Amino acid sequence: MMKNIPLTKMLHYNNFLRIVSFLSALTAHIAFAAPEITKPLIITTIKPLAIIAQSAVGDQARVEFLQSAAQSAHGVSLPVSALKKIDRADLIIWIGEMFEFRVAKPMALLPEERRITVMQLPMIAPEDTGRQQEVGYQRGEVHDHGEFSVDPHVWLNPENANLIAAEIQQRLKLPVKAIISAEQIAKLAAELAPLSDKQFLAHHDALGHFTSLFNLQSGFSIRDANGASQGVRSQYRLRQEAIASAASCIFIEPQYADRDAQVIADELSLPVALIDIQGLDQALVGDAYASFMQTLTAQFKSCFGGSPSRLPSP
Repeated sequence: MMKNIPLTKMLHYNNFLRIVSFLSALTAHIAFAAPEITKPLIITTIKPLAIIAQSAVGDQARVEFLQSAAQSAHGVSLPVSALKKIDRADLIIWIGEMFEFRVAKPMALLPEERRITVMQLPMIAPEDTGRQQEVGYQRGEVHDHGEFSVDPHVWLNPENANLIAAEIQQRLKLPVKAIISAEQIAKLAAELAPLSDKQFLAHHDALGHFTSLFNLQSGFSIRDANGASQGVRSQYRLRQEAIASAASCIFIEPQYADRDAQVIADELSLPVALIDIQGLDQALVGDAYASFMQTLTAQFKSCFGGSPSRLPSP
């Protein structure tokens, strides 16, 4: 026969079980919710460098960029909030003074171990694809007509992107590996090969690294490499060259007003195609750079009636 247990003992026993259960749950929560080790913070001035950085570090670091969607890469400036963000960063990456003169002063104050100046790396110049060269420069190396002495749109050459990625990986003591493989580059080259003799116009002189690597026509530019308007004589010559070369279309970029491009398109009866050399819509994911290059290739092909295809996995 079951022995009767006093009510007070039952209440004490139930309270004891509740306390044990609470302590067990609390211990498990503490064990599984231990604070995560803070990952290094990488800040880039422009979106294309963030795409390269994210591809280089994967989930080993946090990557943010300062450029707004409304800004061109040439026009990046730093509000107070951006300066605070830079103070918190473990590594800051920018193209250089020639390209981003508005942010040169705060960048100059950063210690070298926290800063990567891309134009001080051994980039491959468009005219010398396949040969590394030091592209050191000073602010004075901008010609009177506003064009750069060295094309600073270096991220449009996948080989340069791999060089930048390697520098980031070395700074963070990560394994050095390519963010776009030789096989992927060769696949893009094969897609673009049929277009090697096709001519085009572009909003500004920015595609040299891309066209040089893939053996494409260099195209004609409505504006110079800095995005500045050219003179009347240059505009007249541009139209004559476009007609003589049977240009197929005009590329415009999403962050620029396309009025001048549209005027020429109407005059010459040319279609207008979008090309996003800054990857404004590209998500910052592990394969961001390879995806960016695939999208850029598809956009370039669209000018000539081509259709996109998928890259092989790295």
